[in-house]
Amino acid sequence: MSTRRIPPKPGQESVWDYPRPPRLEPVEARIRLVHAGLVLVDTRQALRILETSHPPTYYLPPADIAMEHLQRVSRTSHCEWKGQAHYYDLRIGTHHVPMVAWSYATPRAAYADLANYLAFYPSKIDTCYVGDEQVQAQAGDFYGGWITSNIVGPFKGAPGTWGW
Repeated sequence: MSTRRIPPKPGQESVWDYPRPPRLEPVEARIRLVHAGLVLVDTRQALRILETSHPPTYYLPPADIAMEHLQRVSRTSHCEWKGQAHYYDLRIGTHHVPMVAWSYATPRAAYADLANYLAFYPSKIDTCYVGDEQVQAQAGDFYGGWITSNIVGPFKGAPGTWGW
């Protein structure tokens, strides 16, 4: 896979123009997640992380999430920028999706606004929307990026891209 930057058209963003370390910014669009017929999230208070070579990762406020369907699990990981992440399983009736989301309870100072917001892997949710557009999941499921028509790559995450 080529690392050659795809030139963005008007109204598009190239992930190769995103910064490192990542930038955190508010999202104006309505964000919705629907799984197993349940509206799991409906918010206009999202934040997104923009990092070189990755589609945006959306972080959603717990007040706008049906948190009664999420259970924090023992798994953790560490991000060099944000700190220690904790993971969540999703349970809707008998339907179970392991490690569907993650959050940072006490992120590093530069990302303090992310505290307790949850990010979801779009590949593990039936449908995720930014505005009225359905999201495509970033390949590889490591970064949890959300791809929409206004984002161009190529994107890190697929096999053969880990050395970028």
